[in-house]
Amino acid sequence: MNTTEEPAATDTAGPAVRPAVARGGPVSHALCRVARLHRTAAAALLRDLGLYPGQELVMMHLWESGPVIRQSDLVRMLGLDPSTVTKTLQRMEQAGHVRRLPDPADRRAVLVEPSDSGARMLAEVDRAWSTLEQESLAGLTEAEREQLLTLLGRVEANLSAYNAQGP
Repeated sequence: MNTTEEPAATDTAGPAVRPAVARGGPVSHALCRVARLHRTAAAALLRDLGLYPGQELVMMHLWESGPVIRQSDLVRMLGLDPSTVTKTLQRMEQAGHVRRLPDPADRRAVLVEPSDSGARMLAEVDRAWSTLEQESLAGLTEAEREQLLTLLGRVEANLSAYNAQGP
């Protein structure tokens, strides 16, 4: 096996290395590293709120959608597997952030709403995400931030199309 490594970006843990086998996908390698570091930073900011990374996205959709939403609609909005959302909601319900109840119009459906404590954390989640944004984009000009957002949108569209058609 070729163990030659070439330097890539750096982080607080020291210089990063890109394995030789990743030479054909340097952007994919960088995206994986950035996503991991972003998730770690998010976890640190959300920990005091009693949330794990990804759970704040659930809360954002609940706050945005109104007082109650069907779990199936939440699955669609998040673009995740139904079993993943079910497990996440179970954990969030146990932590006291959401309530799940049967839909009186359709007993097979489940409704989800923020609990009182979940509703109160909106400002804190907003503050955490603002901090995460500032730290993530420190040193970038406004034009660079806009360009990055545009490029990431194009990458997302490409991956969405690829995943929709299947490999």
